[in-house]
Amino acid sequence: MATWRCVKQCGACCHLDPRDRPDLEAYLAPDDLALYHSMVGIDGWCVNFDHDSRECRIYSDRPRFCRVEAETFQQMYDIEPEELNEFAIDCCRQQIEGVYGDRSLEMIRFDQAMLEG
Repeated sequence: MATWRCVKQCGACCHLDPRDRPDLEAYLAPDDLALYHSMVGIDGWCVNFDHDSRECRIYSDRPRFCRVEAETFQQMYDIEPEELNEFAIDCCRQQIEGVYGDRSLEMIRFDQAMLEG
């Protein structure tokens, strides 16, 4: 079974356009929702995403909704810790496909990383 891990220099999750995430209010508390909206640039990308390096400028201090952690996903999405791996893999695949396409270099790199475990 594949084990989820973040693939560096992908950034698909940093595309925050609220039009692509109509259910934000369902899983973000009002304060988190306000923070989320404040992070969305006019192009739909997080203002903290560095497009040149394709990395987060505030990674160590990023908000909890940007973290793939069992406790966070249980609180936000009601995902049990034992379901996190499969859920995170599915989320990444959907987001990468939506942002870059299902045959993109980012998807190929993600699938390869999941195979490597």
